[in-house]
Amino acid sequence: MAAAKERKRRSVWWAVHAWAGLKLSLFMTFILATGTLAVFSAELDWLVTPSMRVMPQEGPKASWGTLAASAREAVPGGRLAQIYAPPHPGFTAEAWLDTGTARPTRVHLDPYTGRVTGVVGWYNIQRFLRETHRHLMLPVKLGVPIVCTLAFLLLASLVSGIVTYKKWWRGFFKRPRGGDGRRLSGDLHRLAGLWSLWFVALIAVTGVWYMVESLGGDAPDHPKAPALSITAVQPVGPALDALIETGLRAYPGLDIREIRYPTAKGGRGLVLMGQADAWLVRDRSNAVWLNPDDGAVLLVSRGEELTAHQRISEMADPLHFGTLGGFATKIVWFLAGILLTGLSVTGVMIYSLRLRAAAASGTESSNGWVRAWRGMGWWAYPALGLIILSLALAPGAMLA
Repeated sequence: MAAAKERKRRSVWWAVHAWAGLKLSLFMTFILATGTLAVFSAELDWLVTPSMRVMPQEGPKASWGTLAASAREAVPGGRLAQIYAPPHPGFTAEAWLDTGTARPTRVHLDPYTGRVTGVVGWYNIQRFLRETHRHLMLPVKLGVPIVCTLAFLLLASLVSGIVTYKKWWRGFFKRPRGGDGRRLSGDLHRLAGLWSLWFVALIAVTGVWYMVESLGGDAPDHPKAPALSITAVQPVGPALDALIETGLRAYPGLDIREIRYPTAKGGRGLVLMGQADAWLVRDRSNAVWLNPDDGAVLLVSRGEELTAHQRISEMADPLHFGTLGGFATKIVWFLAGILLTGLSVTGVMIYSLRLRAAAASGTESSNGWVRAWRGMGWWAYPALGLIILSLALAPGAMLA
């Protein structure tokens, strides 16, 4: 009696696992693949954009003021918006300038000499992968919740997979069996699933958090300096360097990674952002706000002073994209992303191979792709439609 109940319970959970992994597998694979590539999106841009590449050197780097002056000279009439430090050795610094169009212009700068290495448009591989993975090129308020629904499917797959895999903790070093394709794909699926358990849980939980944020549960804004009157001051060169010295006296130990200028309509000052003592926070969590007119410090905000709600919000991106430990953790996240994408594919393969016997008897198609498509049911059509729509919207986004 007890054994029968156990078998019934496992069969129910197996049905949940199969449904979660099959019905939206096409859409899931697309989102997982774009997310995996997005981990190294900056590096992909580096590969295809010669102006982003510099030879790492020993010795001092150009000052922020030198970078800002070079960027402004490269785009006559442009207004500095943001300047970013190189993300890794061998990368250029990058400035964004507002030219009155819908999208800013990017200027690549040698971080050692301050020399301009290239002026390029806004759209690149990073933007394509981010906007596709995050909201399918759709309006953010519509696209983000659609994508984040997959987080609940991941959670369902995680729980049901553990329940249906009896004594799963013994399988971490279990060698896949040979023989027919069904047995091999099943063993590989279970093995990859076990080694990516932590990653599935991480991506699912952060995905649920993004859903909460999109539905209005986002954390309160960080402290902001009081609004300033409209100013035409765009400090560059020694003037910017002097402001940075003032900011670092107010926030010793701040590793500046980004500088934001006030907009043409005014703003809350010049902002220095970066990393300091707080762990697992975005650069914006540690900031110094300065008045570009007189150099007064308007506000200092520190990551360790955030509320629990704000800290959760700040942790989501570093955990989701693996940037918490630099290049090393990005490699781990990329490999784990490949595993997770492979799980989506092998799950469909397992379903298709289960029906091969029916195909042999003439009651099912002999084509594996046809069997998989039929198994997805009507869910396959909206999934395919969303993928096609996202790709179709990409050229318009690039030209906007």
